[in-house]
Parts: sequence; C-alpha cells; structure tokens
Amino acid sequence: MSKSLFFAVPSNNPGGLEAGRSDHFGHCDVFTIIKVQDGEIAEVDTLANQEHGAGGCMVPVQFLKNQDVKAIVVGGIGARPLQGFVDAGIDVFYADRNVAQTVRSVVDGMLKGQFPIIQADQACKGHANCH
Repeated sequence: MSKSLFFAVPSNNPGGLEAGRSDHFGHCDVFTIIKVQDGEIAEVDTLANQEHGAGGCMVPVQFLKNQDVKAIVVGGIGARPLQGFVDAGIDVFYADRNVAQTVRSVVDGMLKGQFPIIQADQACKGHANCH
C-alpha cells in the first residue's frame, strides 16, 4: 500500500471509524473519508451523501471526485458507476461484506493491502448477481 491514500467508505449514520459499512454506496447515509499518511490514519471525516435522483449512481461518483477522493471500498458495484469511477480516476476496491463489516475493519484491510481493485468483468449484473 502506498504511503499516502485518500479513500471513501460508504457508511451508515453517523459515519466514522466505528460505523457500520453501507451495502450500497449510491444510497449510503454518509461517506467516511479516510486520509492515510505513512501507513497511519491521519484524518477521518464524514460527508453526507447527495440525493440519488437524476443521474442515479453517477451523482455520488461526481460528488466524491469533487472531494478529490482517490479510492472507494465497496462490497459490489454496477458496471455504469464502476466505469464512472474509472473515468474519474478513482480506484474501486472490493471488500467482502462478511469480512469487513465496519469502517474500521475496511481501513485495517486497506492498510494491509488486502482488498483487490474491482475489474469490469466483476461488476454486478443486477440486484441478485453481485460477486
């Protein structure tokens, strides 16, 4: 893992390291934003998710891009938002929901380099067909 990382974890209210992970990034309550420097947590912030209306999953993609987020960790993602993140220069990492249930467990896994980047052929193909 690089010495510096700025990533988002879709989270349930109120967000933060002890929050539960949200199962759907587009509809999560908040994004917990973590800044890592030299392998240590340097900063933790929370940002309320934006309305999901027009633009669907592309709304949070653009929102995170505007926050200069460089990566997001999800338990699954559709092809369209995955491509949106790729186009925005944001890496999308996969963390199994059963392995990492809290934001802190996601951060620990990221620090250890345990999560792979999702490839296009691993995108969800519908609500019942994900990873």
